[in-house]
Amino acid sequence: MATCCMTSGVALSARFAGKKVVARRSVPAATVRRGATVTAAAAAPATAARKFNFSAGPAMLPLDVLEECKEDMINYKGTGMSVMEMSHRGKDFMKIASEAEADLRELVGIPDNYKVLFLQGGASSQFAAIPMNLAPKGGVADFITTGAWGVKAIAEAKKYMDVNEAATSKASNFSTIPDASEWKLTPGAKFVHICSNETIGGVEFKDIPDTGDVPLVADMSSNYLSKPIDVKRFGLIYGGVQKNIGPAGMAIIIVREDLIGETNPVCPTMFDYKLMADNESMYNTPPCWTMYTSGLVFKKLLKMGGLEAVEKANQAKAKMLYDTIDGSDGYYVSPVDPKYRSLMNVPFTLGGGADLEKKFLKEADALGLESLKGHRSVGGARASIYNAMPVEGVQALVDFMTEFKASN
Repeated sequence: MATCCMTSGVALSARFAGKKVVARRSVPAATVRRGATVTAAAAAPATAARKFNFSAGPAMLPLDVLEECKEDMINYKGTGMSVMEMSHRGKDFMKIASEAEADLRELVGIPDNYKVLFLQGGASSQFAAIPMNLAPKGGVADFITTGAWGVKAIAEAKKYMDVNEAATSKASNFSTIPDASEWKLTPGAKFVHICSNETIGGVEFKDIPDTGDVPLVADMSSNYLSKPIDVKRFGLIYGGVQKNIGPAGMAIIIVREDLIGETNPVCPTMFDYKLMADNESMYNTPPCWTMYTSGLVFKKLLKMGGLEAVEKANQAKAKMLYDTIDGSDGYYVSPVDPKYRSLMNVPFTLGGGADLEKKFLKEADALGLESLKGHRSVGGARASIYNAMPVEGVQALVDFMTEFKASN
């Protein structure tokens, strides 16, 4: 019988078909039989166990990054202080911040005429900041709405400027992306906004739209650093870090410098991109711990071979999961247009209905397959398989899905 791999470092007792299988710390990648359920008495203490976390965010971080964070928590590199304690103006943190930006620039290939900002507030704050910086005197912006986050972005922008919903896939319940030939763009628009990967609906742009001389703005929150980015094709890229990069609480903005310098009169100081750029994201105390952790992730991705290598790994993981769904004869169903299926967020339903879905989610959770429940607005299941999700985690999930189908 095939096995499903649990993450190393787990001390987990599982029961399957009357047999007890224990994965101990000394086992590099312990195996637990499919279909097992975890009892409260048998489960390891929460402090010792590591689950495969399929949450849409906050999401898994690389274990080696977490281990380094643990080592630095009390005494960062012999400074006698935690990163959470040191002054953001001191030489130790200034080195952390400068290395983080330099590594990100190398990893992504960010041209010199683009500014990198590490800002508090996450991506949702940028829904307001972008129109106040890129359209300081108002005007019209075009929005391509392909899911829940695009809907929120356009609603916020309406407070500060005129908006044109140039295309939407609402009629298909946001299961696809409108073909660019159907977009009704505004001549002379201030910018065109897309969400490059919709976390809830699981649709992802596979090509960069050509918007001519109009700056393209992309919310990349849920596929940031999952594949190479041709930065010069964009006017502005932004996203929260809590999915593919680091702990929650920060957004990274990459913006072409000629687009900033003037703001809407009502723009709060903290949303002024030029002010933040001039102060190297330190007009006030930045989210220091998140910057530090993100910097460790940048270094890891560089060592892995860069974003080309990251993309290949993500494609392989997504293929495993989509092949299982498509090969289930309708037992599992993907609602997304195959042309635009996300590599990061994979929503699916069970053809057997709500009761079967509840049983599926309950048994998956008992196995340590965490947070597979779909978003409250759409239901079903959703597996978020970001960069830090190991292939063993996806294998564990598809093994469970196969066994669950056979048993139910």
